[in-house]
Amino acid sequence: MYSPLATRYAAPDFYRRCGRSGVKLPLISLGLWHNFGSVDPFENARAIACRAFDLGITCFDLANNYGPPEGSAEETFGRILREDLGRWRDELILTTKAGYHMWPGPYGEWGSRKSLLASLDQSLQRLGLEYVDIFYSHRPDPETPLEETMGALAHAVRSGKALYAGLSNYPPAETARAAALLRELGTPCLLHQPRYSLLDRWVEPQLLATLEAEGIGCTVFSPLAKGLLTDRYFKGIPADSRAGHDPRFLRPADITDAVLARTRKLNEVAESRGQTLAQMALAWVLRHKVVTSALIGASRVSQVEDCVGATRRLHFTAEELTRIEQILAA
Repeated sequence: MYSPLATRYAAPDFYRRCGRSGVKLPLISLGLWHNFGSVDPFENARAIACRAFDLGITCFDLANNYGPPEGSAEETFGRILREDLGRWRDELILTTKAGYHMWPGPYGEWGSRKSLLASLDQSLQRLGLEYVDIFYSHRPDPETPLEETMGALAHAVRSGKALYAGLSNYPPAETARAAALLRELGTPCLLHQPRYSLLDRWVEPQLLATLEAEGIGCTVFSPLAKGLLTDRYFKGIPADSRAGHDPRFLRPADITDAVLARTRKLNEVAESRGQTLAQMALAWVLRHKVVTSALIGASRVSQVEDCVGATRRLHFTAEELTRIEQILAA
């Protein structure tokens, strides 16, 4: 029977306050977008989740459509909760989202009240929970009034099915408007989850500035650019890599000579810092005080361990930052 390490909270600096809220998140959170579907080996998923908790990772990030197939990542994690982590539920921040396609018909995606609240009920059933800690609107809906979407998030909190409301993939102006609506409804926005990495900097500077002004935390996803910001592809495309076996999100054609030339130079900077490229990439996004947590995916336990190691050196010298900017601009 699993029992977590007593040393999991030995590093208090591993937790950062989420905006102006009372909630702290670990600097590294674990996302279940990949490798937790029913097509994946359960024992590997279990080992990754339990090792993450041993290392102090308390935030596990899900969405209704994670798998494959859709919904199965929540079912897998629900089993992990039943068999292993559920006894420590009050030490965990568990999240889910709704907004991308989940079931057939007009109510199976986007941001209507009908879609969001039905999806939350389904997610809770799959997870075997009475509530999630954070419920996100996964993307803005261009055809549903923002008032309706934010009203659904606020209702989820008032009903006790979620403790906090969050946004994901919202641009700056819609983020500010959504935050104002949620405040009016008595349910402040806790967290925004945007995509951000050395190779994808769309959040700079406007969204990060908006989140700081609004007092909203930020958990960034894809900080390793789907594996490009690792040494995984320096010697070709491994058969067990994402590009090697699941080209839906990273195609072999995306791994160009230009990308590899840039990441190899970034790797040289990382080595001079005593870090892996993945560790430096995580430290780089976490250098922003508004970034609460970096959300990683993992296909093996060693990747979680490597990513947590990034937090041992988060500081960058001015010279290092200048060199990184030169590499990215080339």
